[in-house]
Amino acid sequence: MHNAERALDEYVESWAPGPVTDEDAMPPGPVAAVSALLDLPEPAAGPGDPVPALWHWFHFLHWPRQEELGADGHPAHGRFLPPIPDRQRMFAGGRCEIVRPLRLGERAERTSSLANVAFKRGRTGELLFVTQRNEFRQGGRTCLVEELDIVYRSGRGSAKHPAALDTATAPPPTGTWQLAAQPDPTLLFRFSALTANSHRIHYDHPYAREAEGYPGIVVHGPLLAVLMLELVRRNVSRPVRSLSFTLRSPVYAGEKLVACGTPSDDGARLHVATHRDDRHATAEVTFA
Repeated sequence: MHNAERALDEYVESWAPGPVTDEDAMPPGPVAAVSALLDLPEPAAGPGDPVPALWHWFHFLHWPRQEELGADGHPAHGRFLPPIPDRQRMFAGGRCEIVRPLRLGERAERTSSLANVAFKRGRTGELLFVTQRNEFRQGGRTCLVEELDIVYRSGRGSAKHPAALDTATAPPPTGTWQLAAQPDPTLLFRFSALTANSHRIHYDHPYAREAEGYPGIVVHGPLLAVLMLELVRRNVSRPVRSLSFTLRSPVYAGEKLVACGTPSDDGARLHVATHRDDRHATAEVTFA
């Protein structure tokens, strides 16, 4: 085990990618598309309006050439992709501070940098945690700062997944707010397209099962986060000042889930449950 850790360490010991800056015109199309994905009667925001919390994920998309993709659908090489062999990727969570909301129709700038790299020994083997920091500006002013935690493993781990999926049983709703959903392959396909996410676990059932050991295609972690924040957007008029979220265990296409929330005077606690687990994802939100 120690040798494996040292070997992974050697792969990334000289890996120090510098920051990169890109721009987005912040057109209204992505927000309208996500609104349709969530069955909203009209777009959640239009030109000049603030972008809903976390919906900046549908902007600043990167589309590598097809020849640049690896066997898992992710780019084989990238500025913030660690150079470890037989790489398996998982989104673990993140934090976001919203100084002032980004606004649609106003050109924005994003500077991305590597914030931290850490090794941990988990129940399923050696893990590499990579934290990417993104700073967003409009008109020269900082609007939003986020840190995203991505976990990488070299080779398949020993995590236990359910052998079969129950698509009929719904979890009991808890808390003050609830939003029920049953993500199907069509929803996951559309979410992948809206986020330029070509990871095959989200649309290729044979690959997800045979190559990565899942019982079905996997619901995107960012989609779980968006569903939790949708509880806030639908129930609170105050803007979000900060949020943090953790993705704890996978949800699979066809399973019934419910996003639940309990508000307080200055924020809310949120989680996603299925009949298998009442905390697949959790979040905390602070209001401005």
